[in-house]
Amino acid sequence: MENYDILIKNCQVLNPDMSVSSTCSVGIKDTWIKKIGSADEFADSVATETLDGKGKLVMPGLIDGHTHTCQQLLRGRVADEYPMVWTRFLVPFESNLLPEDSYVSGQLACLEMIKNGTTAFADSGGVHMERVADAVIESGMRAAIAKSTMDMGNAITGAMKETASEAIDHTKELYKNYQGAGDGRVDIWFAIRQVMTCSRDLIAMVGECAKELHTGIHAHLCEHKDEVSFCLQNYQKRPAEFLDEMGILGPNLLTAHNVMLSDHDIALMAERGVKMIHCPRANLANHGFPKAPQILEAGASVGLGCDGAAPSNLDIFDEMKVLRYSMLAYWGLPSFNPVVMTCPTLLKMASQGGANAIGHGDILGSVKEGKKADLILLNIDQPHITPTQNLVNTIVDAANGHDVIDSIINGKLVMKNREVLTLDEERIRFEAAQHMNEIIKRAY
Repeated sequence: MENYDILIKNCQVLNPDMSVSSTCSVGIKDTWIKKIGSADEFADSVATETLDGKGKLVMPGLIDGHTHTCQQLLRGRVADEYPMVWTRFLVPFESNLLPEDSYVSGQLACLEMIKNGTTAFADSGGVHMERVADAVIESGMRAAIAKSTMDMGNAITGAMKETASEAIDHTKELYKNYQGAGDGRVDIWFAIRQVMTCSRDLIAMVGECAKELHTGIHAHLCEHKDEVSFCLQNYQKRPAEFLDEMGILGPNLLTAHNVMLSDHDIALMAERGVKMIHCPRANLANHGFPKAPQILEAGASVGLGCDGAAPSNLDIFDEMKVLRYSMLAYWGLPSFNPVVMTCPTLLKMASQGGANAIGHGDILGSVKEGKKADLILLNIDQPHITPTQNLVNTIVDAANGHDVIDSIINGKLVMKNREVLTLDEERIRFEAAQHMNEIIKRAY
């Protein structure tokens, strides 16, 4: 007789090869996926918690590879605005956040992500990231958290701008206090906000410290043409080439956006093992069409990110749809190539691609025995999903975060029947509204 912490009975499973299993059961023990098999194989098993998987698809938890939890209370503010949104709204807002604002914002972001099927995320950072880490620990989520670091730029003021030494010291302190917290769910990374706001000294120090502590680096890269122009003018190199010269390009680097990449940039970053994240809605609204098919063709690992809730929401299902159709329109139609961005590829980006990006591709990103139990259960017994001739295609094209019924992170049930068990949703939304109003008074 086998004892499990959680037993999911009579479900279907999204396999690592993006096929869908027949009816089976999944046994979870000590944070790991212990066994996947037929109902008969679990006949003598007992479990602390049993979930009815009938009409549900067990999927890997989705991973948001680039977000800004400290911009959660900016929701609805930056749409339909002329440039520069960064200097007019984001910098004043983030500069005026107090520690408790960051905590409530982090709670609200975690709440939204859990309810949309996201089990882990990479945050490129704000000011009071220790309070975001507190929110993550409380929520049960998994996260790679960085503190935003900038030491250049006339538009950057207040708490967001520090000396290079101060920025490094603050991240080291965050690492000392939170690395491995939450039963190993929290990782602390270094950050390069972007090459236009980080000096050579700061970038060099980030590279050295990340190597010393065996941790990751989160950077915005080739987000827009001004960044490329800045590097060419100041360093006579494109951003990727400049970071390579600085010793930053490598398997522990996560780059967000990746829109203005040349073919040489793509080849260089793929060769160095850089993990790339596309933020489809943010990219299309502000920067343009990425060379996603070419990046994949080069063999690079690609994931998806929502870029925070300021312009929209935190639903990776939405990002999959937008990237699929934008790539078909921009790259597929001109060359009559309907498979330029396939549905299985997008699901892999949202799961395994994100797992690779946060440094845990070996234990996350797919439903497989021996991997961590970071899983979501999707209600497929609905008229917009079944019956279907291809369930994977339908999930990408038709499913959304609201179809996620249950969520398991690190072997623990964090959402059951759409109710988040780790966070008080009503209280968080009430407090978030109060904090938002106070921040607005201070910031604008």
